[in-house]
Amino acid sequence: EIIEKRRVIALDENEGIYVRDIKTGRVRAVTAQSYLLKPYEELWSKDLTPVVEELLAKESSIKGRAQRDQTRVVVYKAPHNTCVQIYDYKEKKARIVWGPDLVMLGPDEQFTVLSLSGDKPKRPHVIKALALQLGPDFMTDIVIVETADHARLSLKLSYNWMFEVDSTSKDTDKIFSVPDFVGDACKAIASRVRGAVAGHSFDEFHKHSAKLIRTAIFGLDEKGKIRNRFLFSQNKLVITNIDIQSVEPVDSRTRDALQKSVQLAIEITTKSQEAEARHEAERREQEAKGRLERQKIEDEAEAEKARTNLLKLQAESAAVESTGQATAEAKARADSAQIEAEAKVDQSRLSSEAEKIKAAAELAQLKARQESEIKHQKSLNELEISRARDLAAIESSKFKRIVDTIGAATLRDIAAAGPEMQLQLLKGLGLKSFMITDGNSPVNLFNTAGGLIGANVGQ
Repeated sequence: EIIEKRRVIALDENEGIYVRDIKTGRVRAVTAQSYLLKPYEELWSKDLTPVVEELLAKESSIKGRAQRDQTRVVVYKAPHNTCVQIYDYKEKKARIVWGPDLVMLGPDEQFTVLSLSGDKPKRPHVIKALALQLGPDFMTDIVIVETADHARLSLKLSYNWMFEVDSTSKDTDKIFSVPDFVGDACKAIASRVRGAVAGHSFDEFHKHSAKLIRTAIFGLDEKGKIRNRFLFSQNKLVITNIDIQSVEPVDSRTRDALQKSVQLAIEITTKSQEAEARHEAERREQEAKGRLERQKIEDEAEAEKARTNLLKLQAESAAVESTGQATAEAKARADSAQIEAEAKVDQSRLSSEAEKIKAAAELAQLKARQESEIKHQKSLNELEISRARDLAAIESSKFKRIVDTIGAATLRDIAAAGPEMQLQLLKGLGLKSFMITDGNSPVNLFNTAGGLIGANVGQ
């Protein structure tokens, strides 16, 4: 017989179930794993207070979730800049989760529900919340006060507040020490304001309401200046600023009288301002007329002074004109002579410079001409040497070609042909060689023989 069918329950990291051991009765939470109930285990339903159920249901309806499954681990997302206090009834201690974070309740843990004051004026137990806002934020309250002359006023005040706490500090649980910090702070501030207003008349409070209220709440420092913060040491709540939004009388007759007095004051102020403006305009007009008359007198005095200076200058000009012409002519002649002398000096200097430049130019021209002639003669000599070298090379080559063409034997025959012909001629004539000389001068027999032979050939 099958009594019950069980399946594996798949759980995400942010999901869990409550499991109770039937043998021991111990309840534990299983999270972030797929789990199959054991034979001696069953799912356990966690009951929450109606307020917590309502708050979780409201959050689920906003996010579109279905009704809470009581066997599932209770999950709450703590918003940014908030903190949630969770109390473990088994361990008898509390823990604080700082947002943004995910809160998962254990089997013996419960949320600390905040029951705060709300509405205007503040009423207790209006706001229910699981997370405590750390601020900065503001809250508004309406305070009924009574002045020294028994005028009842309704003050609408707005307070800027924040918790001066750090998640790393050791006394963070102080922020939950006051169950309704809104109501407690508003009551404390209202008490101070009522005490301060009671010591002043309506007219005085109406003129200095902001200063009186800020002084009553923040107090004064050693220098007599108003402080800029009001600390509640029991839960570390700090009031940083106060805005007085409105001040209205509670009694209708007082309100009407105040309105009439305000209108009358506005009318009186307006008329006084108009009269003051009219008197100021008249005063400025009189001052302007006085300045104008004084300016006229000063201008006439300045004109007379200028006229006196003009006559003085005319007299001085006439004296200068009568005595200065000769001086001017003499000075002009002296200046002319000086200019003429300076001109002659400059002319001489320029002439010498011109001669110097001319001599230098002629020297340069002569030097250039000589250098040009030297270069020309050098070129001619080089051409002549080259020509002679070329002619010698040509003659040498010509002689060599002639010698090579005629041959050595032919040349030898030509050289020996003359003496042999002469010898043959002498032999043909049958003469012996003879010579007549006085013995004073040497005789060249070869030339003599050549001459004789030549003479005979000519005949």
